[in-house]
Amino acid sequence: MNKNVLIISTSPRKNGNSEILADAFAKGAADAGHQVEKVSLYDKTINFCRGCLSCQKTGRCVIHDDADTIAQKMLTADVLAFATPIYYYEMSGQMKTMLDRANPLYSLEYAFRDVYLLAAAAEAEDSAIDGAVHGLQGWISCFPNSRLAGTVFGGGVDAAGVIKGHPSVKQAYEMGKGI
Repeated sequence: MNKNVLIISTSPRKNGNSEILADAFAKGAADAGHQVEKVSLYDKTINFCRGCLSCQKTGRCVIHDDADTIAQKMLTADVLAFATPIYYYEMSGQMKTMLDRANPLYSLEYAFRDVYLLAAAAEAEDSAIDGAVHGLQGWISCFPNSRLAGTVFGGGVDAAGVIKGHPSVKQAYEMGKGI
């Protein structure tokens, strides 16, 4: 069955290491016959959630910026994948802000079931991703029909593009292909 796959690349850096993971995941999913869209946040306007909870009544955010549009794409995606650099052993601030702004989805009939995390960090130890996994799992827990379906971690990469050739790029491709 072909699925609608939405990949959200949250790096503030164009062509950063986590975005290379996102591209590999996208290629794998497309090669498997799925409909794939990647959204990069580095050139988007995404304001912070105001906590007004109006979205729980209307299903839309009162802030009409790129996050509102992206959240509507998230609503109809069968599969979500988030790509993030690891900063201070946690997801990027851009990713956290996008997750917060996806609050309108909480009260709606969302399509996504499988959620993936693709992460890159200068730190090489496998535990460097744990904070991001915990944070994303907290968000996923609010959507009981969904689950964290898999993670890929590229550690020991810092300068943009140095992840090319790292085993995590092939892992991201294979994970996308296995959807």
